[in-house]
Amino acid sequence: MGSVPIETFSIEEKQLDIEDSSPVQRAEWLLNSPDPPPLCHELISSIKNTVFPHGKKHSSSSKKQTPRDYAASFLQGLFPILRWGRKYKASKFKSDLMAGLTLASLSIPQSIGYASLAKLDPEYGLYTSVVPPLIYALMGSSRELAIGPVAVVSILMSSMVPNIQDPVADPIAYRNLVFTVTFFAGTFQAVFGMFRLGFLIDFLSHAAIVGFMAGAAIIIGLQQLKGLFGFSHFTTKTDVVSVLESVFESLHSEWFPLNFALGCSFLIFLLLARFIGRRNKKLFWLPTIAPLMAVILSTLIVFLTKADKHGVKIIKHIKVGVNRSSVNQLQFNGPHVGQAAKVGLITAIIALTEAIAVGRSFASIRGYHLDGNKEMVAMGFMNIAGSLTSCYVATGSFSRTAVNFSAGCQTVVSNIVMAITVLVSLELLTRLLYFTPITILASIILSALPGLIDINEAFYIWKVDKMDFLACLGAFLGVLFASVEIGLVVAVTISFAKILLKSIRPGIEELGRLPRTDIFCDISQYPMAIKTPAIITIRVNSSFLCFANANFIRERIVRWVTEHENEMKDNAKGSVQAVILDMSNMMSIDTSGIVALEELHKELVSHGMELAMANPRQQVIHKLKLANFLDKLGRGGIFLTVGEAVDACLNSNLVSLSRC
Repeated sequence: MGSVPIETFSIEEKQLDIEDSSPVQRAEWLLNSPDPPPLCHELISSIKNTVFPHGKKHSSSSKKQTPRDYAASFLQGLFPILRWGRKYKASKFKSDLMAGLTLASLSIPQSIGYASLAKLDPEYGLYTSVVPPLIYALMGSSRELAIGPVAVVSILMSSMVPNIQDPVADPIAYRNLVFTVTFFAGTFQAVFGMFRLGFLIDFLSHAAIVGFMAGAAIIIGLQQLKGLFGFSHFTTKTDVVSVLESVFESLHSEWFPLNFALGCSFLIFLLLARFIGRRNKKLFWLPTIAPLMAVILSTLIVFLTKADKHGVKIIKHIKVGVNRSSVNQLQFNGPHVGQAAKVGLITAIIALTEAIAVGRSFASIRGYHLDGNKEMVAMGFMNIAGSLTSCYVATGSFSRTAVNFSAGCQTVVSNIVMAITVLVSLELLTRLLYFTPITILASIILSALPGLIDINEAFYIWKVDKMDFLACLGAFLGVLFASVEIGLVVAVTISFAKILLKSIRPGIEELGRLPRTDIFCDISQYPMAIKTPAIITIRVNSSFLCFANANFIRERIVRWVTEHENEMKDNAKGSVQAVILDMSNMMSIDTSGIVALEELHKELVSHGMELAMANPRQQVIHKLKLANFLDKLGRGGIFLTVGEAVDACLNSNLVSLSRC
């Protein structure tokens, strides 16, 4: 108890010292601030934080870490189940068991449908719902995320891989290439996570994802017309023009009314179940179990009526048994390795973007944080393991995650239950799916597509940011009328253009003092702010003064100063005596930026003006020291705050200080 007053006194004493310090002393604090850590140290620290997240505690009482402690921390960081598994209770397992069984009832029909969308045999969709969820349960940190095949990744596979290998001419080579793409996708995901490269995912903005998902949903829907009508020949292209041309050509030559009627009937049933489930939250299980009910009922109808003899196309044979090893089927020496790596990179980014967005949205509802880099590592390893066990790229599904959440899941054990249920189905129930009509798989996929089209979000983006909406529209139209790759390229290009435009042409503000305060703000935002006579105070809205914007900023400041100088001379109000740069927004600077500052300083001095800087950040002041710019400017030209810089200029101390 006795230590509290002493501590309080020392803090108060420090506050008095700060208040008694002069502006010159406070500027010295800034000039003598410690140097930032080297780049290599930052990289090593970043990797260490990823690998040893629960390592060293910043406490004087904590004991020294032993190799055993580091090993335990490493294993707990890599396998979060080791941390929370010791506290797992039977009451949670009951909730996870019910959620997992509910999830499996939706995953089985969807997985078969998504496999056909990816131009693979049905069993590969089921395989993808076994191994990846089990690996994610060991390494993932999201409690609700449901892992398995998804529509968007499946359409990516079916639109990009056939450009390398024809699935009709050589289905085995196509399948092997899909496994190779999956391996590359997992490798990229793991590398992104281990080296904390999650920012690469952010280049695909939220607006671009909204447009991409909507365009992909329409393309996926059009692709399902083949199964719905029972076409035998259909285009392999994904753009809307080619697909519609193929539909109209096939309608004149071959289609089966019974196939179409059966598919449409169950599509209406699935959409109705979805509508009821949304209107009545207590019936959340209805749209979840509806796809499985549709599969069972349609299979019985076809079996009892012999509809397969009258044009209804059926799945026929599904291989019985668990995942088979595909290690020997990976192609690392063939002519298509580079193209497979490219497809793997694109697929990895799309899969990560969807999974992390879904995971974080549900984590925020439950009130915990989801580390994106750790999720990337988990998904990378699960897809690498999947590529070795006959799976294609798996990720987090929004629809199945919502079902998992609504069913009351508590942990990732629900994924384990789901995977085991699918595994049992592979062993015991696949023979029963022989008469399942393909049109039902098309209906199941079509019923899930409305969730991918978010018109309200697109309208919101239009209302808030027109440039973001342009990226959204570009992705949508690119996917719809060109290809998935073109849609992504257009979206990323527009997003990059937006970033480059703001970086190359950053905003520059003139600051004024708010009445009766020492706060300086943008005079265009706060018209009541008062300008200081003979002094121009400027803030650059850029975090990086670099080769891309340095000359633009220098020219803009010089032009601004010249305009103010002419205006003051016309009004007989004297001339500009000093220019103050508020550097608080600027996090870093490169050599081009330093050269621009030197040129600005020379130009101002040649016109009888002084240059001062307020609150340069650690990286900036460090590089200015290394470049000897402070010797040219004068140590008296650096201030801790804009207010102190303005007061020094008004008191005519700036020139004398700079000559010290």
